[in-house]
Amino acid sequence: MAKNRHSEGAGPGQRQLRVGELIRRGLSDILMRGDIHDPDLNRMSITVGEVRVTSDLRVATVFVLPLGGIGKEEVVGLLARNQGELRRMIGKKLGLKHSPELRFQLDETFDRMDETRRLLSQDAVRRDLDSDQDKKE
Repeated sequence: MAKNRHSEGAGPGQRQLRVGELIRRGLSDILMRGDIHDPDLNRMSITVGEVRVTSDLRVATVFVLPLGGIGKEEVVGLLARNQGELRRMIGKKLGLKHSPELRFQLDETFDRMDETRRLLSQDAVRRDLDSDQDKKE
């Protein structure tokens, strides 16, 4: 019996991951060089944290964050406004048959990491973690 490749809960395929990483690198390079014809976008330093591509490679969700976290809402709007130009440049740079539609979202990974650090540094949590380690020894 053949393996069901479209099972629910399955993670992204190798091709999705590879195309997502290529798009992430390409966008980072384009934004770093300031190749976009929008001076508002060129004056910002933007981190492209991750790109998730749908299984049909038609839509790419790009998770971005401005350097220092200043102007979060503005950066998503600027990127959305220049989505067509970015899509064309990515298609040309990567040589893809079809360039995916780019959708931009704020990358909240760093905020979640800070919150996790804050929680783990609380006295009650450290005390519980220390007592768990004492039990193992």
